Amino acid sequence: MHDPLQRRTLAVLVVSQILGTIALGVTPSIGILLAGEVMDSEAWAGLARTSSTLGAALLGIPLGTLAARRGRRVALTTGWWTAAAGGALLVAAAQWHLVAALFLGLLLTGAGTAAGLQSRFAATDLAAPETRARSLSLVMWMGATGSVIGPNLGVPGEALGAATGLDAYAAAFLLAAVASLLAGGVILLMLRPDPLHVLARRRSEESGEPAAYLPVGRRPGTQERFARMIAELRANRRARTALVALLTSQVVMVSLMTMTPVHIAHQGGSLSVVGVTISLHVLGMFGLAPVVGHLVDRLGHRAVAGIGLVLFAFSLGLAVLASETMGGVIASLILLGLGWSFLNVAGSAMFSTVIADSSRASAQGGADALSNLCGATAAFLAGPLMAATGFPALGILAAVVMIPILILVLRPSAWAGPGTTAATTAA
Repeated sequence: MHDPLQRRTLAVLVVSQILGTIALGVTPSIGILLAGEVMDSEAWAGLARTSSTLGAALLGIPLGTLAARRGRRVALTTGWWTAAAGGALLVAAAQWHLVAALFLGLLLTGAGTAAGLQSRFAATDLAAPETRARSLSLVMWMGATGSVIGPNLGVPGEALGAATGLDAYAAAFLLAAVASLLAGGVILLMLRPDPLHVLARRRSEESGEPAAYLPVGRRPGTQERFARMIAELRANRRARTALVALLTSQVVMVSLMTMTPVHIAHQGGSLSVVGVTISLHVLGMFGLAPVVGHLVDRLGHRAVAGIGLVLFAFSLGLAVLASETMGGVIASLILLGLGWSFLNVAGSAMFSTVIADSSRASAQGGADALSNLCGATAAFLAGPLMAATGFPALGILAAVVMIPILILVLRPSAWAGPGTTAATTAA
């Protein structure tokens, strides 16, 4: 990582990611409990996760398109500040039990999720081919600092609420809104020059042709960029494989994690226990990200994806067989986070490597949007399913979801292509 501009870009992305993920970490724990309280129905508590991930899905493509047209700086700032507005609405929702403010607020906080996901791709814009996975995973890893703090904002929220008269949940989301606002401010002020524009100029100088996403001259419209993305996926087998890995990692993780706070509450666990459990899960998701990125660069995408599937299998086994013990639930959530980390980093790094420059930002935004849409669907179904059957059923269905990517991992040809290393295609 000898490029000074790449080092500066990573530093800015890391700082904003830490701040932003503090806000994002509130939704999986406090947000889902708030939804259960406002809706007065545990069966619909999963709507909290559904609304935020649906927001990420709906806003992922617009933010990706905005990045393609205006650059990463404008897109990421817009995402974090939209999330801050959502946090402000959630303060009102918690304080006065406003259902409309709850759903709209959670929907808007999804923009922060989309911005955080886009940040990991932004880390690869100026990275050398042999360090792309490490650059991507570094931003993910540092974001874990905020993600671990976020689920525990209920504690400072109670202190702030006592001092201000706010509900504890409202105070927690107030802290989250401020964190999102600061994340956007860091990007706006410091992400200069824009890495996507620098990449475009470098590619243009190398080829002697105008770059597709330089901020000058004619720029493709949203429909044209979306058509390019679809055409890219149809023609690019490795891009499709990477997309399946991304979708699987998200659906398996979200379907189980969404209802864990409710399951813990059923077992008599406190808000603090919920916060610690989700924090350990998030630590599993991001804590080893640099190691995972290094393994991807060394062993290849397929091998690391296979490790992720093994970790998922152990996690789901505990969810099915040991869900009645707190230790079993916590261990399952930690392994769930680790499995997500291995599969998601492998898929993200591969997608970033094989996608064409002309559709880079739009395709990345589209992949994240589809991933979050699938996650939102899984979260929506998780609540009623658990209410009707129980927590172990979620583990069984998540195992079924893993079948397509398992088939692809067993097929080396699905991962092979131009520029593929021997490690990537190794069994």
